[in-house]
Amino acid sequence: MLEDELVAAHLQELRRGTVVLACLLVLREQNYGYALLDLLEKRGFGVDANTLYPLLRRLEKQGLLSSDWNTEEARPRKFYRTSEQGLELAAALTRDWDQLDAAFRTLKGEQ
Repeated sequence: MLEDELVAAHLQELRRGTVVLACLLVLREQNYGYALLDLLEKRGFGVDANTLYPLLRRLEKQGLLSSDWNTEEARPRKFYRTSEQGLELAAALTRDWDQLDAAFRTLKGEQ
């Protein structure tokens, strides 16, 4: 039987690349970090805050996300949205994901 730590390490590695695509897809609708964490969790894609916030900053720096501060409420919040370049990347990654999914289904013997 596989050790829990070994499984956890490989699951983390598998999800590491997919969290970018998940964020780009979800942020087609503007949202802020904490709400994004909650939304991803509810949709079955749990991400740790220590992973998400640096990722959001990196994607913004790469021009894949745009952001605006909302200072109208008591607590200022930074809202993110997928940029045009981010939408193009999301489309490319989604196409590749679909091809990989089809390949895995073939490997598993599904048609």
